[in-house]
Amino acid sequence: QVQLVESGGGLVQAGGSLRLSCAASGRTFSTYAMGWFRQAPGKDREFVAAITWSGGTTYSDDSVKGRFTISRDNAKNTAYLQMNSLKPEDTAVYYCAEQLRRGFPYDYWGQGTQVTVSS
Repeated sequence: QVQLVESGGGLVQAGGSLRLSCAASGRTFSTYAMGWFRQAPGKDREFVAAITWSGGTTYSDDSVKGRFTISRDNAKNTAYLQMNSLKPEDTAVYYCAEQLRRGFPYDYWGQGTQVTVSS
């Protein structure tokens, strides 16, 4: 059973930085991509960024371009989300997810980590 565990969330002032980590264990299949999503109170979950596991191609939502960077360490089975210039509207629970096949829904999800940005 694949498990994804996020860490690195917390409380930070606007303009500050945080780095989220997503450690994967129990993987038995090849991974196509890892992604980060977030859900703010009263809002739907939204895509933040993704990275293909083999080639390292990255994708990100326009709202975080230039501020957030997704990366991965294949040897450690870990994905990261470096978040800089944080804004209060970035406040949300952040989830990592694993996609096994391109074009299909994400297969596994972590439990989420809270990020709170104060103004």
